[in-house]
Amino acid sequence: MLENIRSILIGITEEGDGEERSSALPYGLALAREAGAHVTVQAASLKVIAPYSFVSDFAEGLVATENRRLDALAHAAADASQRAAAASGVACISQAPHLTYPDLIGSFASLARAHDLTVLDAEPIALAVDRGLIEAVLMDSGRPLMVVPPGREAFAADRIVVAWDGSAKAARALNDALPFLRAATQVELVSVTGEKDLAHTLPGAEIAPHLTRHGVTATVLALPVLDGDVAETLRNHAHLTRADMIVMGAYVHSRLREMVLGGTTQSLLKNASVPLFLSY
Repeated sequence: MLENIRSILIGITEEGDGEERSSALPYGLALAREAGAHVTVQAASLKVIAPYSFVSDFAEGLVATENRRLDALAHAAADASQRAAAASGVACISQAPHLTYPDLIGSFASLARAHDLTVLDAEPIALAVDRGLIEAVLMDSGRPLMVVPPGREAFAADRIVVAWDGSAKAARALNDALPFLRAATQVELVSVTGEKDLAHTLPGAEIAPHLTRHGVTATVLALPVLDGDVAETLRNHAHLTRADMIVMGAYVHSRLREMVLGGTTQSLLKNASVPLFLSY
């Protein structure tokens, strides 16, 4: 059983197109069953707002009709999540908030603070609602996040790759991931060399004894960066080693007074081959 994972938040968003299938829900339920954890599912829908106060009655009616449709879809998704949890033997409560974008993002980040881990679907589009949830959990919840790519519905954590650059964020992710690392049969601390100066950071060989004291035996590797792309180097290694998960610290940059995810984090979210365990 995974130690110290007792409450899991799973977020799914209903955008009304009917084309997306959540991998986060079955993955999160499988993880909860393995850990013996309680699950909260938030099946949220985005409230459509008429842009102008002088909009016609006809347009207002269309907006109201669309909001009722989205709200109904979210409630249906919440009910389906409850049934899926019951079938898996997982204790679960579900919610179906229908909120404007700022309220939805803020309430979800607050809810994440009351859970050990949040599970969300990967989102390649930077402006999508799901990407907003990912960034809110990372930056505002103080809790780790598992991002699940499409088609990864079965939880597994036998082989774990830890992206290690010796930074404070990498150390935070390593610590947050300890329940998974203890349960793994193979843990690799991977440093990607040649992309930035690692001379003043903590080498993987020096953090490995700390893991040993926590019951984790890790292999330390240094990989040359592929074509200057750290994300592709990690993706390639995870694929070759058939890793179940990548653990890494999430980086952000300040751009035009807004916080945006760093290049490696963005790239892995856009094209993640395995679930990403992220901390900030």
